[in-house]
Amino acid sequence: MENPIKIVALDHVVLRTSQLDKMLQFYRDILGCSIEREKQELGLTQLRAGNALIDIVTVESELGKLGGKAPQQNGRNLDHFCLQVSAFDEPQLIAYLEKYQIKTSEFAERYGAQGYGRSLYIEDPEGNVVELKPFVEPIK
Repeated sequence: MENPIKIVALDHVVLRTSQLDKMLQFYRDILGCSIEREKQELGLTQLRAGNALIDIVTVESELGKLGGKAPQQNGRNLDHFCLQVSAFDEPQLIAYLEKYQIKTSEFAERYGAQGYGRSLYIEDPEGNVVELKPFVEPIK
């Protein structure tokens, strides 16, 4: 039997937090994700990240309590996730992130959904590692 599942793209990532304001500043104000939907009664804020969503759930909320304790930095429940972003000038991106005191890794050639490409790692306020990798237009 042929596998009926054909992954097309990342749909969403759910991140738990005890620092909602800092997480919103990071994803909305610095990375440019817009708030798409809020369900305050559930403790859920959904941010648009291109074709995908980043869901942020507060740990003290109804949904957040389902995940147990708040995120801790002595271990991760997620190694990292990669946001495919539009093409950028590397020095300009570094300068922009430094303006917000966001530490970055070195740019390196890494393999992803579109093959090899240069990317860098940053961390959000909860210590989740976020890879920023530019989208490459397919050659026609």
